[in-house]
Amino acid sequence: MGTSAVAYEEMTRTERVRAAVRGDEVDRVPVAFWHHFRPEGSARRLAEATLRFFDEQFDLDICKVMPDLPYPFPHRAITDGNGWRMIEPLNLERSHFVQGRLRTIEILRDELGDETPIIMTVFSPLTEALYFCGGRDAFLDQARRDPVAVHGALAILAQNLRDAMELYIAHGADGVFYSIQGATSDEKGLGEDRYREFGRPYDLIALGGPRDGWLNVLHVHGDANLLMDAVLDYPVDVLNWSDRLTGLSLREVRGKTSKCLMGGWHEFGAALNGPVEQIQAEAEDAIKQTGGRKFILANGCSVPRRDPRGVAGGRPRHRRTARRGVAAGGAARSRRGAHGEAAFTHA
Repeated sequence: MGTSAVAYEEMTRTERVRAAVRGDEVDRVPVAFWHHFRPEGSARRLAEATLRFFDEQFDLDICKVMPDLPYPFPHRAITDGNGWRMIEPLNLERSHFVQGRLRTIEILRDELGDETPIIMTVFSPLTEALYFCGGRDAFLDQARRDPVAVHGALAILAQNLRDAMELYIAHGADGVFYSIQGATSDEKGLGEDRYREFGRPYDLIALGGPRDGWLNVLHVHGDANLLMDAVLDYPVDVLNWSDRLTGLSLREVRGKTSKCLMGGWHEFGAALNGPVEQIQAEAEDAIKQTGGRKFILANGCSVPRRDPRGVAGGRPRHRRTARRGVAAGGAARSRRGAHGEAAFTHA
C-alpha cells in the first residue's frame, strides 16, 4: 500500500509560531536565531538593524528585539546599601529606556504588519541587579550585609519591568523574551535557596506585565547546572536554554513540561562556524527529540557577534546557508526558500 505526503498550505510566520506554541500541526518547524547589535542609543537604528537581520537577511519566523537599549543605571556602580537605594521607580513616559523600546516596536510593527511575531528582550530584576553591582560575588556580599536594601531595589526593578512589559504588549509586541541569570547550582549562580529568595519572587512580579501576550519566552541563562525545575511553572509560553551547551536535552525537559520548547542549535558551535552538515544534523536531532511538536528551532543563547563585515554587516561568506532545508518528516519550505543553516562566517 502506497503512502503519500500530507500537504499543508503555507502559513504566515505568525500562524506558524502560534500553531507551534499550541502544539498544532505546522507547515514546517519555526526557525529563529539572534545576536546583538550596536544601535548606540537609537531606537530607529535598533529597529533598522533588527528588520535587516530577522526579516530581510535571514527571513526568520520571530523578530526578536535585542536588549541593546539598556536599563538606565550604570553597571558596576553599586558598592553598598546606599547604592541600592538609588534605584527608583521609572517615569515610563519620560524614560528613554522604555520610550526607545516602544518606538522600536512601533517601527517594526509598521514594517512587518501582523504576519510576523515580535518579542522584546527583557532582563530579569536579578539579572539587572547583577550588572549594577558587578556580578555574583559582589551581589551576595551586599545581600548579606544589607538584605533590606537589596530586596527593596529588586522590588522596584520588578515593578518597573512589569510596567514596561505591559506597555510593550500594548504597543504591538506579541510577547517578551524574559532572560534570567543566576538560576544555576554552581559557582556561577546563586544556588536554589538563594535564587528562590532573590530571583523567583521578583520574576513572578515582573512576569505579570506581559500577561496579555501570547509569545512570552523564558530564557534560562547558563552553561551548566540550570535550576530548571525551579522555574518550570513560570507563566510563560515557551522555554529556551542552551540545550547543547548545558547538556540538559530537549528530550529531558520535554518529559517535565508541556510548554513549547525553543533550542536545538549550539550557539558556539556549527551555527557560528559550520560546517553546514553539522548545522543540519543538530536541527534534525532536535526535531527528533521533540517530535517537531511544540518546538521552535533556535540557538540556545545569543550567537557571538562578528565584526561589521560579518552577519551584522549583511555579508556573511556563506549567506546561502540561511536558505537550506530543515527536514521535519518531509521537506520544510519557507516563502523565500527553506531554512536550516546559519553559518556565521565573515568575509
